[in-house]
Amino acid sequence: MDHFQHIDGALHAEGVPLADIADTVGTPAYVYSTATLTRHYRVLAEALDAQAPLAGRALIAFAVKANSNLSVLATLGRLGAGADTVSEGEIRRALAAGIPADRIIFSGVGKTDAELTFALQTGVRQINVESGPELDRLERVAEATGIRPDIAIRVNPGVGAGGHAKITTGGGGDKFGVPVEEALDLYARAARAGHVRPVGLACHIGSQILDLGPLRDAFAVLADMTRRLRADGHTVRVLDLGGGLGVPYEPGLTPPDPATYAAMVGEAMAGLDVDTLFEPGRLLVANAGVLLARVIHVNVRPDGRRFLVLDAAMNDLMRPALYDAFHPLVPVRDAAGVKGPYDVVGPVCETGDTFARARTLPELLAGDLVVFKGAGAYGASMASEYNSRPLVPEVLVSGDRFAVVRPRPDYDTLLGRESRAPWLAD
Repeated sequence: MDHFQHIDGALHAEGVPLADIADTVGTPAYVYSTATLTRHYRVLAEALDAQAPLAGRALIAFAVKANSNLSVLATLGRLGAGADTVSEGEIRRALAAGIPADRIIFSGVGKTDAELTFALQTGVRQINVESGPELDRLERVAEATGIRPDIAIRVNPGVGAGGHAKITTGGGGDKFGVPVEEALDLYARAARAGHVRPVGLACHIGSQILDLGPLRDAFAVLADMTRRLRADGHTVRVLDLGGGLGVPYEPGLTPPDPATYAAMVGEAMAGLDVDTLFEPGRLLVANAGVLLARVIHVNVRPDGRRFLVLDAAMNDLMRPALYDAFHPLVPVRDAAGVKGPYDVVGPVCETGDTFARARTLPELLAGDLVVFKGAGAYGASMASEYNSRPLVPEVLVSGDRFAVVRPRPDYDTLLGRESRAPWLAD
């Protein structure tokens, strides 16, 4: 469910006509709904709390990479969310948004020593260690700083899942985590070293997962490892179960609902007596955001093919070019006329700057406004300034109010970030 609906023929974000935002902010622009963010978080939180093994012991740590806007993070943080981060910059964003350090998880396969030092000095809740070399470096950093962090060993369970090969993270050939036996050895080694405190295991097998089977299998691996570690005398009090639950981008997709997911997790965690961490990203924000764009013109070829050329491009919304991802395209104003196929493209000088081929749409003309739905996750956070196009602004709506929460930079700002080499200054 989202809060982008047509009212009297005009698409609104909650109580705000999107045409008003376009008039004020220009296009393209990302627009986020506070009501949708709130609903999605609460539905998941209530589903987890309804399961006895999870009640009062689950932290939802939002995956900051999905949408790193400070106002989005602050909205979720005020609801009780933590933050799953993968860089020093993301830790700083979470802190700036008001999320306390004891609700921040630091993940990622390539943490630098400087980032590890920052995480320790900040006092993040947990560092997820993803390899033997990383554990070695973290132990040295911890010894040098005199700070002993809580860590979890990220397991690669050999169970990969996700909506695309590039977002599958738990298969044997993926770069994330370590195999089961190595993870057990690393846990024991960390406990012996004394510079870090191993408290649990972590696992994340992919994104846009539509079948609970792989998740169930991965959680069973973690449960078995927990029992093995405890049998060897180790303390295991936290299981980080990652994120990855899919959303219905396309018509007909029916991902598992949060209640069904939570029931499966409750079964998997029964009898383990552990705190649980969850790292949802797109589940919370995908359908809470749209990319608002305007038709530049319609280019009709002699063979009848119609190119719908928008002012939004692949650098604004990378997912279709990167993953062949589907996003519904909806006119802001109810459109009349005969429906027909369009190739929906942007102005960037790449054939890959194509959002859809032969997409059936109502008749659209130059100047019409459209939105890409489901764009709240991995949209603005993956955007670039390719072709020297300024970053897309971001707008947050709450009821009948809206605010620009990241402005569109002007060209002076864009160019002002660079300087000429001294020998080119004249």
